[in-house]
Amino acid sequence: MSLTHRRFRLLAGGVILALAYPVTGISQSVDDVLAKQQSRTKLSQQSQQKIDAVVDETRGLEDQYKAVLKEIEGLQVYNTLLERQIIRQDMQMEQLMASIDGVEVINRQIVPLMTKMVDSLEQFVELDVPFLLEERRNRVAGLEETLERQDVTVAEKFRKVTEAYQIENEFGRTIESYKGELDIDGAVRQVDFLRIGRIGLVYQSEDGKLSGSWDQRNRTWIDLGSGYRSEIRKGIRIARKEIAPELLMMPVDAPEANQ
Repeated sequence: MSLTHRRFRLLAGGVILALAYPVTGISQSVDDVLAKQQSRTKLSQQSQQKIDAVVDETRGLEDQYKAVLKEIEGLQVYNTLLERQIIRQDMQMEQLMASIDGVEVINRQIVPLMTKMVDSLEQFVELDVPFLLEERRNRVAGLEETLERQDVTVAEKFRKVTEAYQIENEFGRTIESYKGELDIDGAVRQVDFLRIGRIGLVYQSEDGKLSGSWDQRNRTWIDLGSGYRSEIRKGIRIARKEIAPELLMMPVDAPEANQ
């Protein structure tokens, strides 16, 4: 082997050794790069997950904020309505207080008026034709007791007084028969009374033998004898609705007798 050939082999071997050494170093560098890249990718994924979590939390807080804003807006509208209602209620309270003050004034005026009305009604009953006298006196006494009661309102007292006047007023337009007792010649007898409005009040004993009429001018009972016996009996049956109404011939006071 020549010297030249030997040098060539040595040179080739050196080249081979030189080429083999850099390939190993490059391989290690690539692995490091890939490992670092994977680490960065993992960190990026973790960061993205954190970012997504923060975004989701932010969106949730934003939704809550919007909901709270809507609730606040609704409460503001509700408060506005309440303020208007309170203003109206204050006005109504002022009107009510004014009405109460007015009622107190009216009460102070109407109570004496009702007292006079009851006194007048009592006098009227005593001076009127004496039909259902006990019932009417009891009604007046009840009114006097009602006016003295503190647990009865003024309105209720006034209603009862006007009701009593209405009852008395109705007596003048109706016909009525009722049973009662009457002192006749010193003896108490059971009789049937017949009231014709306020213009006539007559009686008849149960056996029909005694008949009489009230004389308003002299305020006494007068004996009618047998002259009006059948008419009185007929009037009693009409008042009891046992027969149809018809014309009656009855003794009545002349209009001037009640003046």
